[in-house]
Amino acid sequence: MNEPTLKKAMDTLEFLSQDREARRLYEERQKYLHDEASMIEWATEKGMAKGMAQGIAKGIAEGEQKKAIQIAKNMLALGLQVSVIAQASGLSEAEVESLKSVQ
Repeated sequence: MNEPTLKKAMDTLEFLSQDREARRLYEERQKYLHDEASMIEWATEKGMAKGMAQGIAKGIAEGEQKKAIQIAKNMLALGLQVSVIAQASGLSEAEVESLKSVQ
């Protein structure tokens, strides 16, 4: 620890040890600052968790969509009817039709 920081801590300790009311006010202030930091940390973690959950859900949905498209392409390659592919993959018939032109 550097010397000015240590000197400041010692001065604060000396001041607080002389006056009971000053010590009480100091401790209340420290508790307030600690509580405030805890609330901010909790709110930040809560927000991050919510954002992560939304990101995971979005990623899963995108993955499911890509898998449905791949299955539909495979079924098109097998020569199955568009209506059957739409029903099996969960895609709309228009989406399946658009995959025909991509292949």
